[in-house]
Amino acid sequence: MTDAEVTTLTSRAVVTSLPTEHGTFRMLGYDGAGGLGHVALVLGDVAGGTLDELAPLVRVHSECLTGDALGSRRCDCGEQLDAALREISREGRGVLVYMRGHEGRGIGLLAKLHAYALQDSGVDTVDANLRLGYPADARDYADAAAILRDLGATRIRLLSSNPDKTERLTELGIEVVARQSLPVADRPENAFYLTTKRLRMRHDPVPATDTWTELTAGRVPARASGPDAVLLDRYGPLVATGARLTIAQLGQSADGFIAARTGDAEFVTGSEDREHLHRLRALVDAVVVGAATVVADDPRLTVRDVPGRSPVRVVLDPRGRIPADSRLLREADAPTLWCVAAGTAVPAGLAAHVEVVRLMAGPDGFAPAEVLAEMHRRGLGRVLVEGGGRTVSAFLAGGLLDRLFLTTAPVLIGDGVPGIRFTGSDRLADALSAPVRRFVLGPDICTEFDLTAVRAA
Repeated sequence: MTDAEVTTLTSRAVVTSLPTEHGTFRMLGYDGAGGLGHVALVLGDVAGGTLDELAPLVRVHSECLTGDALGSRRCDCGEQLDAALREISREGRGVLVYMRGHEGRGIGLLAKLHAYALQDSGVDTVDANLRLGYPADARDYADAAAILRDLGATRIRLLSSNPDKTERLTELGIEVVARQSLPVADRPENAFYLTTKRLRMRHDPVPATDTWTELTAGRVPARASGPDAVLLDRYGPLVATGARLTIAQLGQSADGFIAARTGDAEFVTGSEDREHLHRLRALVDAVVVGAATVVADDPRLTVRDVPGRSPVRVVLDPRGRIPADSRLLREADAPTLWCVAAGTAVPAGLAAHVEVVRLMAGPDGFAPAEVLAEMHRRGLGRVLVEGGGRTVSAFLAGGLLDRLFLTTAPVLIGDGVPGIRFTGSDRLADALSAPVRRFVLGPDICTEFDLTAVRAA
């Protein structure tokens, strides 16, 4: 098939937007599939750039009424759809092409139900299709290739465990530079179906997973043993809260300072607490810091000490005072949102991973609730407020934190940069109190405050 033939199979019919729990996507409708039409959900600029640029994430998702809309556990389609949108949202750039006419691997809804009836008697998914007189896989990807061409996404990273998709798209002129499976676990109801696809349709084998891998994929294992039991106990409750969570973390001296009076904060707490911080980063969609933290520490805000994906980095800088050579602006380790006030000048020629976000600022800077709302609008539902003390204190005072992790090191600074500060109460009986858990992190003690109980009171 020639390039010209591919591009004439389908055409763009309409463009609108679709707000979802993973953010607001540009939604494009295409004709095709015998009048059913296809849909592409697009986030960011996915048109092809230089070979040095990271290719966009792409999921070519086959329509599945039972899995996508009805929540069936006979397949993993609905979970794959959700996981793909989550991965694209976390990266801030990508496409989900939703292919109509692909129901039952292309045989149609009623035929798929007949195949289900055969599977109920023990026939596997491949033989069920064949007994009904259909191919094991009747899907065609020409329309998908045409849609990707229309979007300029001809060089992609494919979200799929099916090598056949890579081969079919490659034949249609789409360069698949990488293919990665989505983090969806087998269930008892679909284990036979998925095993058949792996054994008879060349799908990737199920990866060996440990507790931490499960947690970073958004799943809480039922049990764990040894060191994994510690991870499950410590971080399982955070994952179990779902797609919306706002937490904060600070490390401080025993007398309540996060840095010396010179601003030196390297390092107040020890290596175990830094590992804990990196685990928190790996469990969230975005990490928020104030401009003072960037000026003083020039942080990277990435996940390095543990396996996991680095979150979107968010800098609250109403006056645009962070240096142009800051690591966050210079190093493309993760997408970075540079939040400045309306009218604040920013340097020209910022790196491609940096997006300038203009927010309304008051005398005290940005309202934490507005910052959080902006993150949620972008599909960044799980947020870590990391520093400094004023920023964390503002979110705490605003009643926006679900959890606060406060790690205390056995050192006395005497004078320095204070940690938590907010308008307190006149009586100790009225002091802010919440259920707590405590963890020993080497020489340090981490106290986790469950502030959801305070808000509910």
